[in-house]
Amino acid sequence: MQQTRTLKDKILLVLKGLAMGAANKVPGVSGGVVAFVAGFYEEFIYSLQKINHKAFLLFVNGRFRSLYHYTNAKFLGLLILGMLISYFSVSKLLDFFIEHEELYVWSTFFGMIIGSIYFISKDFKLKSFSNLAFISLGIIAGVGISLMEPATENDNLWFVFLCGIIGVSGMTLPGLSGSFILILIGNYVLLLVDSVNALFDTLTDLAKLDFSFVNNPVRVNLLKVLSSFTFGSLVGLVSLSHILGFVLKHFKNITYAIIIGFITGSLGVVWPWKEKVFKTKSSGEFLKDANGNLILDNYDRYLPDLSNINTWIAIFFIILGILIVLGLERYGNKNANTNE
Repeated sequence: MQQTRTLKDKILLVLKGLAMGAANKVPGVSGGVVAFVAGFYEEFIYSLQKINHKAFLLFVNGRFRSLYHYTNAKFLGLLILGMLISYFSVSKLLDFFIEHEELYVWSTFFGMIIGSIYFISKDFKLKSFSNLAFISLGIIAGVGISLMEPATENDNLWFVFLCGIIGVSGMTLPGLSGSFILILIGNYVLLLVDSVNALFDTLTDLAKLDFSFVNNPVRVNLLKVLSSFTFGSLVGLVSLSHILGFVLKHFKNITYAIIIGFITGSLGVVWPWKEKVFKTKSSGEFLKDANGNLILDNYDRYLPDLSNINTWIAIFFIILGILIVLGLERYGNKNANTNE
């Protein structure tokens, strides 16, 4: 799976990591879709699969050069670098736009998912009965997840560890949004907003040689939560990659059919015309978590008003999202032809 990469390829890999990290943070969008459409999904899965007992033995025996090549470390390192940069830059920019221009952000992602469905299914034998059955199964699962009711926040470290395994699923399973799953289990704000901000503030303090945060129990707890979540994410990445590597090798058509269905089912999650519905007490007051944030109950979806100019701007962004994916596909085909 390894290949010689130019400087341009390496920069593009970091940018793809940026896109994956940003996509993973947006509820309803899967970083795995980015990997799938950009053409490096299978290399990503098989590279993660190389983190196994053989890699451990190479590490223990000090054979670091062999370990580097065996695990395709350059590829994984550049992707992970992009993801890390994303969490402190692009994802924060996305947070800003979701807060101020939410309709257009969802519209762009809605278009990108439509483009992704086309990209994945254009060469797929949709007329096969078994393929249609598995696509239908994927759609049902995707729609079912989108209709589930979110739970309340839980900062127990063992539960947070499990959240890491679940949350990282969006990187390895195209169509399954890890961040949306975190909303459903009540820990999205805790894990992808509060704890990430706590780490950013801590790094800023350390740069100033300010260690006063160690006496801040809230900050220390958030750092523990982030550590547990990160460890769970690493375990999830490796374990899920082994499962996916096996099914891609032995049941590729079935896997692709379920992925197509899952991505199609996820369209309901990113439907642009929706309003947040927050949980309320019996008295009618809004429920809040420990940090004073309103607790999301679900989304109230509605049909767009075609007489509203904002609707047509949103439709433009849907088309833009589709064109972005088609552009990525064209770039991928051009690259493939160049390498032949």
